[in-house]
Amino acid sequence: MSLKPGPGRDAASARRSAFSLAFITRFFAAESAGGLILMASALAALLIANSPWASAYFSTLHINLAGLSIAHWINDGLMAVFFLLVGLEIKREMLAGQLASWGQRALPGFAALGGMLVPALIYLFVNRSTPETQGGWAIPAATDIAFALGVLSLLGKRVPVSLKIFLSALAILDDLGAVVIIALFYTSGLSTSMLLASAGVVALLIVLNRCGVRRLLPYLVAGALLWFFMLQSGVHATLAGVILALCIPLGHRDQPARSPLLFLEEKLHPWVAFAVVPIFGFANAGVSLAGISPSNLLDPVPMGVALGLLLGKQIGVFGFAAIAIRTGLAKLPEGSRWTQLYGIALLCGIGFTMSLFIGALAFAGSPLLVDEVKVGVLLGSVVAAILGVIVLRRAA
Repeated sequence: MSLKPGPGRDAASARRSAFSLAFITRFFAAESAGGLILMASALAALLIANSPWASAYFSTLHINLAGLSIAHWINDGLMAVFFLLVGLEIKREMLAGQLASWGQRALPGFAALGGMLVPALIYLFVNRSTPETQGGWAIPAATDIAFALGVLSLLGKRVPVSLKIFLSALAILDDLGAVVIIALFYTSGLSTSMLLASAGVVALLIVLNRCGVRRLLPYLVAGALLWFFMLQSGVHATLAGVILALCIPLGHRDQPARSPLLFLEEKLHPWVAFAVVPIFGFANAGVSLAGISPSNLLDPVPMGVALGLLLGKQIGVFGFAAIAIRTGLAKLPEGSRWTQLYGIALLCGIGFTMSLFIGALAFAGSPLLVDEVKVGVLLGSVVAAILGVIVLRRAA
């Protein structure tokens, strides 16, 4: 005896499908356009840092406001909003999106694992003789989804939608790995009292979730308190954004329009894509090239970062994805070819936002090493983007 879905169930399914399609369309539109703006802001920062306005640029970033410099407000404050959005994306994809089942997670999961592991190993190999720089091993391990999708948008319909979804899912898992790395390896000088206060706020957020509170205001107020306590605790304050996101309820799948998580994610997307990330890029991409010679590119830090992004990402992402496909654990994205998958692996070498962020944490006490990180990130990301576009154009 076969059971046919009733009209009510068909209508609910149609609403979910329509909402998901519209949401994905808006997501790619915002990420792609935001990526292009990010490129422009990074280029502007690089030009200004090597112009007569360089001193004004750098001095402005060090202006103190309410106890923190403008650079710190951007990196610790604005980026908390970025991490809030990352957390919302991770939760949505894990519960009701492209990562909702083990089958869907297999290919981007293997690719993300390889894309974090191999670049880190390459960086450590290049820096094997300089122990003081080995702390930057995680710098080339992250992919910048906005930048990568911005480059991908230049190719239009030459790239199947399935590969864009694969890239976004991979980058989300990549971001999750980066969040864990920051929490475990880039915290110092912990304050027990502030950690306890942070734990109390997290408990409050969990209670709000369990009690079915769907208004966003209580969550956002508690999230602001959590950010302050974590800022004082020694754990990087941006992680408060991820914790807050994981506590905001998704709601019922049959009523996506009423979901607090989806509502907040939709509202944050344009602000993060068109303001937060470009401002971060403008504040962090500026590096003076006056004292840098071609021989400096062979220094361990810039070489390790550049090779980690350029070689490590393509080897790790494509190699681990190929293993998953060949062993039957995953399938090649629908309508795509192996050459196109390799082109996407090259684009994963664009590690701008998260790589610069981790670099600033890894070498917080050494401006020279932070500048070398910027050079390595820019070099590796630009070459990876160019090669990725060439491969994808030829594959099309």
